[in-house]
Amino acid sequence: MSRGDMAKPLLGHRSMEGDPSITPAASRTIGVLGSGDFARSLAVRLVCSGFKVVVGSRNPKRKAGLFPSAAEVTFQAEAVKKTDVIFVAVFREHYSTLCDLADVLVGKILVDVSNNTEINHHKESNAEYLASLFPACTVVKGFNVVSAWALQSGARDGNKQVLICSNNQEAKRTVAEIAQVMGFTPVDMGCMSSAREIENIPLRLLPAWKIPIFLALGLFLCFFTYNLIRQVIHPYIREHKNKLYKIPIEVVNTTLPCVAYVMLSLVYLPGVLAACSQLYYGTKYRRFPDWLDQWLQHRKQIGLLSFFCAALHAMYSLCLPMRRSHRYQLIETAVKQAVEKKMNIWVEEEVWRMEIYISVGIIALGLLSLLAITSLPSIANSLNWREFSFIQSTLGFIALVISTLHTLTYGWSRAFDENQYKFYLPPTYTLTLLVPCTVILAKVIFSLPCIQQRLLRIRRGWEKGRYVKFVLPSATGEYSSGETSSNV
Repeated sequence: MSRGDMAKPLLGHRSMEGDPSITPAASRTIGVLGSGDFARSLAVRLVCSGFKVVVGSRNPKRKAGLFPSAAEVTFQAEAVKKTDVIFVAVFREHYSTLCDLADVLVGKILVDVSNNTEINHHKESNAEYLASLFPACTVVKGFNVVSAWALQSGARDGNKQVLICSNNQEAKRTVAEIAQVMGFTPVDMGCMSSAREIENIPLRLLPAWKIPIFLALGLFLCFFTYNLIRQVIHPYIREHKNKLYKIPIEVVNTTLPCVAYVMLSLVYLPGVLAACSQLYYGTKYRRFPDWLDQWLQHRKQIGLLSFFCAALHAMYSLCLPMRRSHRYQLIETAVKQAVEKKMNIWVEEEVWRMEIYISVGIIALGLLSLLAITSLPSIANSLNWREFSFIQSTLGFIALVISTLHTLTYGWSRAFDENQYKFYLPPTYTLTLLVPCTVILAKVIFSLPCIQQRLLRIRRGWEKGRYVKFVLPSATGEYSSGETSSNV
């Protein structure tokens, strides 16, 4: 980051003047205890936001060159005396080194930004431990969910939320004002007992992705095993042919589109189930079952995993002609045709089937790419609700329909060929059609005017069995006895 950029505050004067509760940045001095990566990034962002920054270090001469020139780097005791709000950017293990500053820290606001290395590693949170060491101070937990990168590059390139908790409302308000001036969005998480949960948030690895990932892996294992039986085990048992070479590419490539197709249908299936629930109970105010509620919340992750599998399928398909086994099979086919003296092997139906199959598949992958891109927060925030809903709902359903056409053109008439049934098992693509076709059929039924209008009324607040009577006023200015009324 250039010094020219560092001199520019994230928020202009107009935004600060619009909120009279925010203290002007230039009139507040902020202290930072620590000289690590996070402390340096924090000092940079505070300086960019117009604050006066004083940094406390045990070796100020050595560390001064690491901080912006606008920040004052001095000894910890001197830094503490110059400010009332201090960011404690040191590890929990080093909190005890600050005990010598207990006298000068009396009455100060300490902002604990630390995290643990493991979830629930200690019985008490770091903020509670810091508060126990300095009972004469007011401790606020905050800024621990913001990365050093987000601080350096500004709130535009990272998570804008800053989770804050403390037992002192005034201290929370002060830290929230600082976060606002820095360009972040403060979120009040309550009292200090919430600090433990806030400290666990950065340690959780993809918490919203666990169920979708396990679902994708489960589907992959099921379809992979099914395809392995049909493509490898069946030829070995019935024809004594070794087809193990198909496992790395061909079997995987047959499995990936099955997973992608079913996962895409699972994105829209919970919406169908939710609509059925609303139609059955005649209200939108009845809570969905927990499993359906969780399913609805994971639709984005399921959709992105569907796109991931579809993209892998496209790359695997492009690599099929590169395989040595494919070249051997081409040569073998050419030799057989020469021996049998076949001059024309053109099959018009197969040519058209493959042309349509590939073309429809490319369109489906393009629509999935659009869905994946618009699900990114940076892109979704640039769309209004109608645009986002049109892409994710309407175009998403069109992508499901086109994917179904892609699957049907792949299968063509092979579903009726008895030679395609290995160990009496139907072709894999016929199994994948079950859920998507159910979703498409339900969507078509919901589009019928009689059902669509009822569902629309329910989503606008109408409830079955509950009537609101609207009585029109009489000509004399008084309300009538109810002769003219309307039931909703």
